[in-house]
Amino acid sequence: MTNPLLNIGELQDFAAIRPEHVEPAIDTLLARARAAIEKAADPATPATWEAVIDAIDDAGEPLWRAWSAVGHLNAVVNTPELRAAYNAALPKVTEFSTWVGLHEGLYRQYKRLREDAGFAALSPTRQRIIELALRDFRLSGVELPQPQRERFAELSEEQAAVSQKFSENVLDATDGYALYVEDDTELAGIPDDVIAAGRAAAQADGKPGCKLTLQAPCYIPVMQYAHSGELRARLYKAYGTRASDTAQSPDYDNSGLIERLLTLRAEEAGMLGFAHFAEQQLQTRMAESPAQVLDFLCDLAARAKAYAVRDLDEVRAFARDELGLQELHPWDVAYVSERLRTKRYDYSEDEVKRYFPQPRVVAGLFDVVQALFGVRMAHARDASVWHKDVEVIRVEDADGALAGHLYLDLFARTGKQGGAWVDLDRNRRRTARGLQTPVVFLTCNFTPPSAEQPSLLTHDDVITLFHEMGHALHALLSEVDEPGASPFGSVEWDAIELPSQFMENFCWEYDVLQRLSAHVQTGEALPRELHGRMLAARNFQSGLGTVRQIEFALFDMLLHQNKDVANIGAVMQILRSVRDEVAVLVPPDWHRSPHSFSHIFAGGYGAGYYSYKWAEVLSADAFAAFEEAAGAGHTRLLPEVGARFRKEILAVGGSRCALDSFVAFRGRKPDIAALLRHSGMAEA
Repeated sequence: MTNPLLNIGELQDFAAIRPEHVEPAIDTLLARARAAIEKAADPATPATWEAVIDAIDDAGEPLWRAWSAVGHLNAVVNTPELRAAYNAALPKVTEFSTWVGLHEGLYRQYKRLREDAGFAALSPTRQRIIELALRDFRLSGVELPQPQRERFAELSEEQAAVSQKFSENVLDATDGYALYVEDDTELAGIPDDVIAAGRAAAQADGKPGCKLTLQAPCYIPVMQYAHSGELRARLYKAYGTRASDTAQSPDYDNSGLIERLLTLRAEEAGMLGFAHFAEQQLQTRMAESPAQVLDFLCDLAARAKAYAVRDLDEVRAFARDELGLQELHPWDVAYVSERLRTKRYDYSEDEVKRYFPQPRVVAGLFDVVQALFGVRMAHARDASVWHKDVEVIRVEDADGALAGHLYLDLFARTGKQGGAWVDLDRNRRRTARGLQTPVVFLTCNFTPPSAEQPSLLTHDDVITLFHEMGHALHALLSEVDEPGASPFGSVEWDAIELPSQFMENFCWEYDVLQRLSAHVQTGEALPRELHGRMLAARNFQSGLGTVRQIEFALFDMLLHQNKDVANIGAVMQILRSVRDEVAVLVPPDWHRSPHSFSHIFAGGYGAGYYSYKWAEVLSADAFAAFEEAAGAGHTRLLPEVGARFRKEILAVGGSRCALDSFVAFRGRKPDIAALLRHSGMAEA
């Protein structure tokens, strides 16, 4: 009981977890869960909800909470020791999950539950859970003949290992790069706070000058503001070749892992009788077929490409006429675009971020959540955390009842995966012991605070934070009492981004920005006049941004429909063909974006990257309900519409299909018109 992973309370004791705890705890919990499943699967066990599903959930929850903690720590405070412990346990957990999916006895128990006369008396949520479980059993290979079942298990285990190694290579390649700049003239244009952080990092390394890295808080402002084209080119190449065969160091080359993962996925799909991996993945999505996804993406590309061409023409003309750049290189685009936006709209991101100190933004976000959904956020005291920067928040309903806990880990650091995401420690669940509330992790990679000032967020950072809060609220405000219908466990993948993208819309509302902003020196809220300029620039280069997302989504979908991708050259050829079709800005031949495309090779979005644009149609249309109710010139922070969104979207989780939830909220099926209008492409 001295192992914190075997003694998990209401909240985990993260500070006490050590690498040496991992394998013994996981071994113990796997054995307990395996025994519970064998008992539930025994034909002598009555096929009832309590004897089968409740029993499995009771035994499985300690295992999955422990494994969630280990996986989360491995992502946010990665060390060689923790990585080794995680990788030692990973095959065992993967083998267990595969074993469960292939367990014929358990499958038969679920079939008995479905076929029993008592099925009709179960709640619709419990009926759906059983139906979804039977589908997932079939997708897990349970109906395969015995020799193929063994091979299927091998495929699942190897895919998990390959994806994990892909993720590690991206992290190590990112953390392993540093450029020390000693000539101050090369740093001209870069924001002062970025330079100060770089000087402090160089000093910590015992090096002179300023340390530039590939982590987002450094890389993005350098690409936007550094006057030195040579400096931008060096960082652009380092970033664009991370973990690839064209990188300066081949130590983390993901080429072979991409090839292997695609081969494994194609073989798995073939064993299950699908034409390809994309068809297999869409069995659990809103979209009905790969052809429907391709039609959706190509239609959107046709609407957006003319705007993208116009955007790029404007950048080229500005570069030539205003900056004297006769040739626009890819590493010039962010820099020239920022200069163009600054001149056209008379503000820069660096100016705007002075109004968004991170503590003020977080407090304002909590205010918005309370206004929309009637919940209050309060700091939890004495909660154990994995890093000093982590905050733990109690989420309480209007009556003071606990709705859940939220961990905020917002700043970039070495050993932490890049990007932003939300993960789950545990789901809401009602048991004989009472109501168990959800616990959620929200992770970002913003610029850390310094001794002189708090972390300053760009407006894009603010949007990212609201996006991730939407995901967190999906879990925290669920009213589903059964884990099998939890939001993250059963909402269709191409609808899971609806709450997150919906929340982004509020970042453009003036009354919301008043709550979020306080100038770092004067305390002044964002002026209305500056907000007007930001609003005018909202769709600046939206055409370029849209076709870029479509490029990623088409590449992903076509890649996973091709069963003959045997080498990295063929992968790159698919990407080139997509770019020939939709892109207007094409990177150099040595660029290797697939090698760090963790979403599809390590993050669960394989044959699913289209979900971002698919869900954006849903989210824009959902926000349009607030616009319509508010009318012109009035706040969109409408509690009555927020309550309906909470009831019909957030609270129901996966207890019904996502389309039914959307129709229940909106009164009709989704319409793309709001997305086109919000993107400045309404006339398309």
